[in-house]
Amino acid sequence: MTAPDSENYQIFRDCVSSAIVARFSPTPRTKKARRPRTTPRQKTSSRADPKPEAEQVQQNEFTRTDPEDLADFIDFIATETFPSLQPPTLQTLTYDPNTDFTSDKEYSPQHLAERTSHTLPASITDTLTAYAVIESASDIPYFLAPILGEYVASVTKPPPVWATTRTDACEICERDWIPLSYHHLIPRSVHAKVVKKGWHEEWRLNSVAWLCRACHSFVHRMASNEELAREWFTVERICEREDVMDWARWVGRVRWKAR
Repeated sequence: MTAPDSENYQIFRDCVSSAIVARFSPTPRTKKARRPRTTPRQKTSSRADPKPEAEQVQQNEFTRTDPEDLADFIDFIATETFPSLQPPTLQTLTYDPNTDFTSDKEYSPQHLAERTSHTLPASITDTLTAYAVIESASDIPYFLAPILGEYVASVTKPPPVWATTRTDACEICERDWIPLSYHHLIPRSVHAKVVKKGWHEEWRLNSVAWLCRACHSFVHRMASNEELAREWFTVERICEREDVMDWARWVGRVRWKAR
């Protein structure tokens, strides 16, 4: 069994955390929150529109989710699942310049999820079902596939050219004991458009922020790639959004217990 404090396990747990936290947290507002900040919710609260009310219910659910309980839940799922990953070499997978894991069918998320689903302890299925993360055992592969896809991509990624800019803590939630990944502040998919439209000078295109996986996912749910490039191209701008501040306060309390 791979040691629970191994780097691969920590990355896997972070991938599990990102998937589960996303299910227990509200969807970020996708409307532009221009500076100076004025909350869209305040502007629309007087309208006879059911959407603000639904958003308020969602926020209530968010605040009722206890971060400590959620951390225990995530830790249990990750700890019980990791030793069952199939093939076993998946637990020690690392970067190999001679292997293209993205095109290797043996490492496709769906294939890995199907294999792993047959070796999982029943406690995982029972727990995920009890907490309504999945509806039945047949949903396990669908739950695992994106987690395993993210995990394989992370552990086989070559050393980043931005390694010298790496921070000690997530630049949003400030957790300093969790794996970090780099977020392109101006998404690469819109670089050509950014240059053509003159939104930014070329030197800014490769700016990155170091974020935990949960915050990284939150930012990409927060806005489209084009909006990120135009409006939220610095960490400072992102962190000035009220929904980001609320998120950071909450997710910053999701912490693993010392072993």
